[in-house]
Amino acid sequence: MGSLWRSQEMSLQQIFLSSEAAYECVSALGELDGCLQFRDLNPDVNAFQRKFVNDVRRTDELERQLRFFEKELNKAKIPFIDMEELSMTPAPNSSEIQSMESQFSQLERELNEINVNEETLKRQELELNELREILRQSGHLFEEAELQQPRAAPVRERDEEAASLLDAPGGSSDRGQLGFVTGVIARAKVAGFERVLWRASRGNAFLRHLPVNVSDDDDDLKNIFIVFFQGGQLEQISRKICDGFEATLYPCPAKPTERLEVSAQVDTRLTQLTQVLDRTSEHRRAVLSNIAVKLGAWQVRVHKVKAIYHVMNMFKNDVTRKCLIAECWCPVKKLGTIRAALQEGTERSGSNVPAILNPVLTKEKPPTYHMTNKFTDGFQAIVDAYGVASYREVNPGPFTIITFPFLFAVMFGDLGHGTLMALAAFFLIYKEDSLKNFKGGGEIWQTMFGGRYIIFLMGLFSMYTGLIYNDIFSKSMTLFSSGWNIPSEEELNNRSPPGSLTLDDFDRPYELGVDPIWAVTTNKLTFTNSFKMKLSVLLGISQMTFGVVLSLFNHRFFKKPLNIYTEFIPQVLFLMCIFGYLCAMIVYKWLSSEFPNGNPPSLLLMLINMFLKFGSPIEPSEVLYGDKAGNTQKSFQMALVVIAIICVPWMLFVKPFMLKAQHKAKTAGRPRAVQYQRTAIDSEGSQASDDAVHVHLDDEDDPLLDDEEEHFEFGEVFVHQCIHTIEYCLGAISNTASYLRLWALSLAHAQLSEVLWEMVLHNGFKSFYLLYAAFTVWAVLTIAVLLIMEGLSAFLHALRLHWVEFQNKFYEGTGYKFAPFSFRRILAGQTDD
Repeated sequence: MGSLWRSQEMSLQQIFLSSEAAYECVSALGELDGCLQFRDLNPDVNAFQRKFVNDVRRTDELERQLRFFEKELNKAKIPFIDMEELSMTPAPNSSEIQSMESQFSQLERELNEINVNEETLKRQELELNELREILRQSGHLFEEAELQQPRAAPVRERDEEAASLLDAPGGSSDRGQLGFVTGVIARAKVAGFERVLWRASRGNAFLRHLPVNVSDDDDDLKNIFIVFFQGGQLEQISRKICDGFEATLYPCPAKPTERLEVSAQVDTRLTQLTQVLDRTSEHRRAVLSNIAVKLGAWQVRVHKVKAIYHVMNMFKNDVTRKCLIAECWCPVKKLGTIRAALQEGTERSGSNVPAILNPVLTKEKPPTYHMTNKFTDGFQAIVDAYGVASYREVNPGPFTIITFPFLFAVMFGDLGHGTLMALAAFFLIYKEDSLKNFKGGGEIWQTMFGGRYIIFLMGLFSMYTGLIYNDIFSKSMTLFSSGWNIPSEEELNNRSPPGSLTLDDFDRPYELGVDPIWAVTTNKLTFTNSFKMKLSVLLGISQMTFGVVLSLFNHRFFKKPLNIYTEFIPQVLFLMCIFGYLCAMIVYKWLSSEFPNGNPPSLLLMLINMFLKFGSPIEPSEVLYGDKAGNTQKSFQMALVVIAIICVPWMLFVKPFMLKAQHKAKTAGRPRAVQYQRTAIDSEGSQASDDAVHVHLDDEDDPLLDDEEEHFEFGEVFVHQCIHTIEYCLGAISNTASYLRLWALSLAHAQLSEVLWEMVLHNGFKSFYLLYAAFTVWAVLTIAVLLIMEGLSAFLHALRLHWVEFQNKFYEGTGYKFAPFSFRRILAGQTDD
């Protein structure tokens, strides 16, 4: 928990790398598990004007070629190893990069040639298949044409308006032997083709067509056709129409014997072509199989090379010293690991100039780095979604591991529903090694799988609260005997009202949770509402108080004692004097069996009148403790109200005026201009000193360490404190009321579960078949409505309670996340680079 309690201590380091060792050093740093985050030292330089832009373009070309190889493998349905499984493959050196470039180019050319040849051969095969079908089917078409020829050959005399388009202007037409063209056309175009042909020829062209299957593609349906006509002019028109409809024309002999000869030649060519295609496919598959073995490793190496050059583009190039200068944030505890990686990279490069790692003084706020694992990562993501923790402030992450699923369970409490949720999450945890590489579920699946441990804890806590509520699928369980003594039926009937129980019948508290006898009472809803409402207030005040206490740790760590006396103490007093008192009265009322005036008072009215009737005598019905007249209770409540009211100006005025006094005290005896000296490492790696007068400044007076002294405006400070005070005072009331959502959603969940049982499943007990149907409907609605929809609703409400009601008491969340340079993160797609 030490790392989650506060973020890692960070240091800004400056690295000097020789030009020949820079590549290997960055490669060695990338193999570390997220140890440093580089800063861009060339923010004003265009991306296309940086030193290693040509190397980045080379890696882009290599990535394009790898995507081409992957596309071809997927097309051929050849499996290959995913690059995440080969993440430990080392980055290549410069000679290996050149070898990869030549090898990729050669393989790309070879594959392109194979694809072009294969496409040409398949097109020839398709044409031969179409021609073969035409030769086979044309006999039937010719027979039909011979039957129609006597009617199509003669043309009656007609006037000029009714003349055929084939007729000459003088009225004569070219009459001769019947001609024809054959071909293949898409089946969807046949109707339009026939219509246009009929209109263009005025009925002088005769079309016949038959469906054929020459391709395995269902979308590529075609028909063979034959068009008979008379005259050369009509032949030209027919061919133009065929071209317009993208029909493929094939020569077809008119005599049957010639057609048989051509058909035999086509079959022979098809046989030869099929053999050539088979050999081409085998060669292509052999080449792709060879690529599949190495593709995963190639992808890893190319990604690493690109990441290295991308990082090196952030470095500053020192031309005079022939070195590269880098700046990076890194955890202090990892400095030894970083130095070892730099030494390893220098040795691999063969350079004689060692890498230099120096700290840099800066006022810039470091990034926030929390070391998490697969269990805590989901809970930390919930906190970071609201805002990344400021550097070194208290992190709500470790507390969220317990409080978040618990508040969810308070709203979702049901032993049956919690069991189903926990089992579903346990399956994801048990199969996480095989499911983590599953990519087909989309963003919803990735979110659910990433939060599997959150769901598992939510299910376990829901099982616990279900036991406390004594609720399993809206039914109660009798694990132990009831704590109430049930009188005889005759005695119950003689009571007023009949069938009622009194406190005299109470024997002992139930061993675990709610007594099952409440499930058969008429005032069950009244009892559970009162219990859950008060429980919600207790949980809410406890969590808010814990949040205020956590602010104390921030004040002490950042050495702000003024905030302790002017914020923490009055905030605790204000909260405890009002709502802490209410919680104490709730517990006291639960534990007490006797009250001063006999009947228990209403705590809500007592709290309201505590302010509205300040100083007035307490009504006898509102006396909870002390004497019957309520004097003790009145005096105690008046003291609490006075303390709470005093806390408001305490929070509002004390801090701004004390800050103003401190600022005047610091600036009173100081000259207006103070020159100081600081030794630092400049961009060239040498120490630079100022020639000004040497004046010693303590750390508390150092302008580089004191930001508040640089700019102080009393008006801004006062307005900020005023807003903070109003927000806290009003928030204490509104946030307490907000925790009542725990009661409201718990009530809604229990009632909806009971409705599904009574209205759906209970009606199915009449017969076996009806029970089967009713259980199916009940199970579907339980999973869809209660588990998924109600679960999502309770999740969002628990999220709001943590973000607003809990974290705003101590959590700033104004930091930025540590994004380390790591090959593992890059290959897993966890960066935006």
